[in-house]
Amino acid sequence: MSANPALPILDVTPAAIEAAKVSKAWPFEEARKITKRFEKTGFPETVLFETGYGPSGLPHIGTFGEVARTTMVRTAFRLLTEDKVATKLICFSDDMDGMRKIPENVPDTKALEPYLHMPLTAVPNPFGGDYESFGHHNNAMLRRFLDQFGFDYEFASSTEYYKSGKFDDALMNALKNYDKIMSIMLPTLGEERQATYSPFLPISPKSGRVLYVPMKSIDAEAGTITFDDEEGEETTLSVKGGNVKLQWKPDFGMRWAALDVHFEMYGKDHAANSVIYDRICNALGGKAPEHFIYELFLDDQGQKISKSKGNGLTIDEWLTYAPTESLALYMFQKPRTAKRLFFDVIPKAVDEYFSFASAFERQDDAGKLNNPVWHIHSGNLPQIDMPVPFSMLLNLVSASNASNRDVLWGFISRYAPGVTAETHPKLDELADFAIRYFNDFVKPTKQFSKPDDEERAALNDLHKVFETLAEDADGAIIQDAVLSVGRKYARYHDPKKTAPDGSPAVTGEWFNALYRILLGQERGPRFGSFAALYGVKETANLIASALDGSLYAEHN
Repeated sequence: MSANPALPILDVTPAAIEAAKVSKAWPFEEARKITKRFEKTGFPETVLFETGYGPSGLPHIGTFGEVARTTMVRTAFRLLTEDKVATKLICFSDDMDGMRKIPENVPDTKALEPYLHMPLTAVPNPFGGDYESFGHHNNAMLRRFLDQFGFDYEFASSTEYYKSGKFDDALMNALKNYDKIMSIMLPTLGEERQATYSPFLPISPKSGRVLYVPMKSIDAEAGTITFDDEEGEETTLSVKGGNVKLQWKPDFGMRWAALDVHFEMYGKDHAANSVIYDRICNALGGKAPEHFIYELFLDDQGQKISKSKGNGLTIDEWLTYAPTESLALYMFQKPRTAKRLFFDVIPKAVDEYFSFASAFERQDDAGKLNNPVWHIHSGNLPQIDMPVPFSMLLNLVSASNASNRDVLWGFISRYAPGVTAETHPKLDELADFAIRYFNDFVKPTKQFSKPDDEERAALNDLHKVFETLAEDADGAIIQDAVLSVGRKYARYHDPKKTAPDGSPAVTGEWFNALYRILLGQERGPRFGSFAALYGVKETANLIASALDGSLYAEHN
């Protein structure tokens, strides 16, 4: 019986377990580190996975990626342990952090200026609505998406943990080990910072701000700290009940020790501090968790994406143009490689997802565990049949000038008889995505080319071929016909290759020319498949419009 009844049921078979033990998929590699951690002691009642969220701005895709990737490791761990060990994922929001700068992507930045350095859950919500603070609003935005995707998690608020007393014992412990924490932190700081540093940050009883002030004294027995406030008045506060919080590096280690966290991943920007978090956790009597450091996401300019700047993609923006599964695939692939996270990565992610999904049922256990879709769907892949790739739909929108999916379905139904919006709801969903993506990102950048003399000659030949093709010719027949025209022209010959019949092989430049002239873009999917979807007669008419100049004139 599963120790995790609320989670998706796993296919725990002997063959799958053996494959999991040697799988090279990175979630299994990380999960094996966790199982090794408990080889001598045995497993605790619950193995705890944690992710952190800094709600200084709206959650971006990197935030979602952390939860998605941790869930993938959790699922891999469940299979390795035959789902006999209870697991929990906590999404912890550092919403008691002071707002050290005003985010650039809020409606009225000036309205937030009086609240600088106040805890995020004490800053008014600039977006309006029912949320009581900026931190509460951003927490809600995170939970909304995590719930939409179906993650199993427990949300935790730093403000609630500090104020409710859940961290009181841990804070008393930190006070007793104050000197140990200082001995870890001070060597990492510059001389000037060393003189004023304290791991404890008081919350001012007067202003409500988070104060970065040195301690005049501490009393571990009484559980108090003494400092001078903003006005220079000596103040003594209990460390309990939300009167103070810890600096972010000690806070990391304290939380790990207090909650007994067993696995946490974070971005490369934390890599240099990872050993500090570990040492503080250990100094407080805990055992540092296993951790995985992933590379950062970059925007279209190669800059790190930031919640406060709002650069890169938001969660909602990706989901405007593509299904959630494509986003999860993008998170799975190469987590230790820096990747651009911008609109132009979406079409490839969509098509790759459906390609992996199509291959899944043909694979053995080892192949399935290495397939990203196993990790995306926690081992429970839904039935998926995608007869038309997303990239093909984008080109169909371009060629047909479709403004709604009914137009696209006219082509699709002819291309794949029996395929309807009812039988293939995912394809129906993709049709909508394709129209939106094309209108917003492809159409504004299209640049149609005028054919030169040799290209005109080749297009004339191609037009004649299309006039002789059967209306129901399939993609393979059409592709061969297009290749036969390309072979007539030396500029398209590949000197390094030959066709199976010994004739010259054709370079991709022939197809690139077709896409530049007929669709206004440098590249596209397999041309024969596109023409079969669009229609032989329609493709012939498209070629004719390129030859008479009307296609170029319409778009330029």
